[in-house]
Amino acid sequence: MKIKINRAPVLTLWAAVVAERLGYDRDAALTLGKGVAGLNAQSKGRRLGIFEESKGDKKEEREPKKRTAGEQYSVTVLGRPVPVVETDDGVRATIKGEAIKPDSVQRYLENKFGDNLAEVQAAMQGLAKAYNASQLARQAYDLYEQFRPAIPEGKKGWGAAGDLDLDYIRSLAKKES
Repeated sequence: MKIKINRAPVLTLWAAVVAERLGYDRDAALTLGKGVAGLNAQSKGRRLGIFEESKGDKKEEREPKKRTAGEQYSVTVLGRPVPVVETDDGVRATIKGEAIKPDSVQRYLENKFGDNLAEVQAAMQGLAKAYNASQLARQAYDLYEQFRPAIPEGKKGWGAAGDLDLDYIRSLAKKES
């Protein structure tokens, strides 16, 4: 089964599935997925000349065991450090210092995938489960590059839709098992 969709929601969902497989709760994982996709879009937009280079200061990645509400740090998902904040509800990725709301990410995914969301998510979860957590942490972005929709290069591809092949995602999981 193939679905016509652009890469941003695919990356958002895959990063959320990976984050959940790595031990984050569903709400944290949704925000981390959106954080990864947003950071990738910013990088690509700067590379294509669509966005100007950011002059924001980068926070050093740290992983202490206990956090306090309001503390900001970063966690790595798909090889990308994502800025996060510890909230009363748990870890939340941030955009411009503001915590991402998990329900808004869920609505975004439902809107973009429509009736196919559950099936796409199940295929991605099957792929994530085919790897142990440390393997997945190392290989998640490479896997995404294998199954992401093909789009035209350069500015022509910005926001363009391509085919997401669920059978191919499932075959990657079987290959690893």
